[in-house]
Amino acid sequence: MDVVQKEKNVTLWKQNSDVEKANEMMKNTIAEVLDIRIEAIAEDSLTASMPVDHRTHQPMGILHGGASVVLAETVGSMAAMMAAEPGKACVGLDINANHLRKVVSGRVTAVARPIHIGRTTHVWDIRICDEQQRDICISRLTMAVIDMQV
Repeated sequence: MDVVQKEKNVTLWKQNSDVEKANEMMKNTIAEVLDIRIEAIAEDSLTASMPVDHRTHQPMGILHGGASVVLAETVGSMAAMMAAEPGKACVGLDINANHLRKVVSGRVTAVARPIHIGRTTHVWDIRICDEQQRDICISRLTMAVIDMQV
């Protein structure tokens, strides 16, 4: 059940909802360093992916939990910005992550879906899966909605 209530013909996305523009916004950020890419923008979700390689491994050669959190916060933050009213920006308040399964290689995919879109806060559910579509991390991200700084 989708807890975000939307009026008929009202889209979730209020600002840039273009994959190419979203990826352009991530230049010169940690997302670019880790090769995080926005893959798809659907009616009610935003999808991004990240490689599991030397950049995202921890010393035991598996996906670092912190890298999963970076992916979750990146896709959730981008989704929150796109869902915010024009003239507003979103900044992180809280994130949690449950790491469920190890991954040693390939690419993981994160899907952010809204739980709550309010005037001053957003809450996002982010599911990260491996290439076999198995959940590897489940995260919840809370964002503050603030006035855009000029």
